[in-house]
Amino acid sequence: MKFLVISDTHGNVDKAVEVYDRIADLDGIIHLGDLAEDAERIKRMTGAWVISVKGNMDGDYSDRNYKVLKTDYGRILLVHGHKERVKNGLTALLYRAEELECNAVFFGHTHQALYIEEGNMILLNPGSLTIPYGMEPPSYAVVDITEDGELNAGIVYV
Repeated sequence: MKFLVISDTHGNVDKAVEVYDRIADLDGIIHLGDLAEDAERIKRMTGAWVISVKGNMDGDYSDRNYKVLKTDYGRILLVHGHKERVKNGLTALLYRAEELECNAVFFGHTHQALYIEEGNMILLNPGSLTIPYGMEPPSYAVVDITEDGELNAGIVYV
């Protein structure tokens, strides 16, 4: 399974659609919030399978602001990250992923790309295609999960 992973589009989906059209053999798109309506627009524009979570700009401060994607790699936590206060560190995010018995967590909110392995946990933030923070260029991630259960991921800077 091969996914385009994006976050923090904030109303501008054109770049996400362009990227989707350029990448071959995608099975779907993972949109990690801000804005949920963007994920729906991308789905309509591309015809792709899209899974998404709401972010703080969607007014979502509920306790159930995440989804768990079951894959050959294992369970992957999908969350925007505002409830886990990811701008202040990743500890709460790691605890949430462990609590939900996930092997990886994909999140957004910081507008900064990140890929790290913390113990047995993979943490992935695709950054933002439209509003990157700091000196970073716009970015997204591509995740490929093999039938053997291997997860290969990379950040792509535009």
